[in-house]
Amino acid sequence: MTRFIPALSTLLAAAPALAAGFERPTPNAQSATAEFWFAMASLAFVAALIAVARLVARR
Repeated sequence: MTRFIPALSTLLAAAPALAAGFERPTPNAQSATAEFWFAMASLAFVAALIAVARLVARR
């Protein structure tokens, strides 16, 4: 009984500190500028892959 009261008081004191449930954020749509730069980066990445493939194939 001597451990019950401190345990109960600790539990009741910590009850307001419990975290709220996680709410998943909704993603925003991409802007036209972001889509343009993503396309440019994708083309640059493909060009780099082709360059590396040609460099490795020469050996």
